[in-house]
Amino acid sequence: MQFLLRAATLLLTIGSIGIPTPVWAAPRYKVLHAFGTGTDGGGLWSSVVFDKNGNLYGTTSGGGAYGYGTVFELMPEPGGEWAETILRSFKNNDSDGSEPTGGLVFGTLNTLYGTTAGGGASGYGTVFELTPGAGEWTETVLFSFPVPQMSHKVGCCPQSGLIIGPRGSLYGTTSAAYELTHGSNGWKMAILHVFGTGANGDGSGPSAEMTRDIAGNLYGTTEGGGTSTRCDAGCGTVYEIAHMPDGAWKESVLHSFSARNDGSFPGFGDKLAIDSSGNLYGTALGGVGGHGVIFRMNRDSNGVWKETILHSIYQAVNGDGPSSGVVMDKAGNLYGTTIAGGTASCGCGVVYKLSPGPNDTWTYTVLHRFTGFDGAEPDANLTLDDKGNIYGTTATGGAGGAGVVFEVTP
Repeated sequence: MQFLLRAATLLLTIGSIGIPTPVWAAPRYKVLHAFGTGTDGGGLWSSVVFDKNGNLYGTTSGGGAYGYGTVFELMPEPGGEWAETILRSFKNNDSDGSEPTGGLVFGTLNTLYGTTAGGGASGYGTVFELTPGAGEWTETVLFSFPVPQMSHKVGCCPQSGLIIGPRGSLYGTTSAAYELTHGSNGWKMAILHVFGTGANGDGSGPSAEMTRDIAGNLYGTTEGGGTSTRCDAGCGTVYEIAHMPDGAWKESVLHSFSARNDGSFPGFGDKLAIDSSGNLYGTALGGVGGHGVIFRMNRDSNGVWKETILHSIYQAVNGDGPSSGVVMDKAGNLYGTTIAGGTASCGCGVVYKLSPGPNDTWTYTVLHRFTGFDGAEPDANLTLDDKGNIYGTTATGGAGGAGVVFEVTP
């Protein structure tokens, strides 16, 4: 599957990660669960989501009872420990789906929605629903992606998760952006935009979750495409899919990355953050410092979108490769991760904070450098609770070697 190829590429890029002798982490960092022991899953390429009771839910792309991924729950216990429960284990190329790499989203009645990169009726992925019951959860496949040659517009193999609209519609991406709506005859798929190869200036490879504004417009990034000729297949884009008054959808490229100081190749986990003014925040690789950039997109007085670089990472000790996006707290601080950089002995990534100051200055602070034993390769957006605590995942590392769920208290 595509996510396995990506994982292999990342490992080749940053080098083989060893697990060094355990090092005491800073008091504000805590591993809530380390994967890779028994059948608890492994390989976390997406973040976690809270329910109203403070329990965490997420997916692993591998492991579980059959080796092809899980949906899990982490429940806090007295004394500060967290107990893991496997809600679903996926089988190889099963009709119910396999290898989920995207995250989860809650709907009404505490139902969970997610995607799988494989499995389904044709073997090319699914959108699924998990419904809680008396001591167990029931999975229902809402949509199976068809064989690509039979429906090239729909695409296949969704790697990112879903977002949910106010009336319960689900939005996601493959090589296209799509909407799933529920009616009297079940769930119906509508294609909002088909991304190209980048040859026409459009983006290609929209592998990150989208973001929705209060007007219902959708925003996202593509890893390739755009107008720059400095990258073989384009350096990536930021796009908008606007919901028009007549009900149609229209895609516009807001920014084409140039592989100069503005960076390039916004990553697999780069879901954009949006503030109360409708400004967008995200990350890209490279930039003038060579180790990644955090950027903002906002409209000027003429309504034209403009990119501003808030911070360029200049030293690998402060992180390298922000392939996930950022989240914003109530004070306007941004939090994110890099998949590499940090400690010289490991280069397993960092958790960082970017704080706004006077005259649009921003201060970059590393909150945690991963050592391998406490996790490695964080490649998903972070999650904030109502107290400002930070939660996230790593794809690898930890005591079991298969990734962790962690908490950082700033």
